[in-house]
Amino acid sequence: MKLRDLKTKTGDELKKVLSEYCQKKQQLTFKVANKQLKNIRELRLVKRTIARIKTIQNNLSIGK
Repeated sequence: MKLRDLKTKTGDELKKVLSEYCQKKQQLTFKVANKQLKNIRELRLVKRTIARIKTIQNNLSIGK
């Protein structure tokens, strides 16, 4: 998900998207452990998206 799409979402929408990405990260982690995932880079992209969502949530809570 692109950064500009995330910035337009509200706090509740961000929480929902964050939970979806956390579940996706967990699934990808298990696939990597079982050597079922061929594109490991996908896990990196999910982790970065989670970090972006958390950063935006933090900025919203501070009031920036």
